[in-house]
Amino acid sequence: MIHIDVNIAGWARRHNFLDALFRAGTAGFAIVVLLLLGAVLLALVRGAWPALAQFGAGFLVTEAWNPVKDRFGALAPIYGTLTTAAIAMLVGVPISFGIAVFLTETCPPWLKRPLGIAIELLAGIPSIIYGIWGLFIFAPFLQSTLQPFLIATHGELPWIGELFAGPPFGIGVLTAGLVLAIMVLPFITSIMRDVFETVPPMLRESAYGVGATTWEVVWNVVLPYTRAGVVGGVMLGLGRALGETMAVTFVIGNAHRISASVLAPGTTISATLANEFTEAIGELYISSLFALGLILFAITFIVLALARLMLARLKRQAGS
Repeated sequence: MIHIDVNIAGWARRHNFLDALFRAGTAGFAIVVLLLLGAVLLALVRGAWPALAQFGAGFLVTEAWNPVKDRFGALAPIYGTLTTAAIAMLVGVPISFGIAVFLTETCPPWLKRPLGIAIELLAGIPSIIYGIWGLFIFAPFLQSTLQPFLIATHGELPWIGELFAGPPFGIGVLTAGLVLAIMVLPFITSIMRDVFETVPPMLRESAYGVGATTWEVVWNVVLPYTRAGVVGGVMLGLGRALGETMAVTFVIGNAHRISASVLAPGTTISATLANEFTEAIGELYISSLFALGLILFAITFIVLALARLMLARLKRQAGS
């Protein structure tokens, strides 16, 4: 009996030691992530400090970008980043929602798996391939079809007409936004499909049993049950759209100016960094590019923080 008690005590000590070691290891991994994040932020702040000290808050609201005269402003890249991401979300989210609903609610069984695999394959295509396709195939197609149509039908309207003014260049902010919409579509669709499939069949069957249509089931049963996951998927797509580099660089036109027309060329923070960092000469020029990176870091952090707050609020509402 004493021998058994000694064995149990030894096992308990080993168990507690391994458990403590496991907790310490996982905590260490989490701390490493925080240290890496802090190191990236510190490097960005250090590199951006000369430009921030030189231009101050005016750096955020200045459109000029002239390396020859050492005049730099981040307004045009910020505007292009936010505009292309907004276009991507306006186009990509409804299409992703429709595809996810089709796959989970009305898709024939023989088509569900091939279509799901095809959507996942879109997520695996490198961004530079999207850029090449956008430059040589998609941009000329838009230049000869969609852009002339928008100019002819909306170009003369008050207020709205300013969004579609100017010649059809093919490349531009609209083209970049549409390419981004295609790129974020598989991510948002996959997440929406997965969360829609977590809805208990009993809830769907109960709704259909009382005479609800498919749309009523989706709107009144599926979406309320999965709204936290849907919001998370949309925010993941938004984060991808904000930080995309190569595909946007190919099709946006890389012009440091702000135009009310979405058909005009523009630039984004990522495209500016990709185009100019290797050719930047002078401390102020390099520091201004670091400042752009810091701004993109801040924008992404704010978007993710708002997403977390929104998800927390949805969970509290669901709990209440």
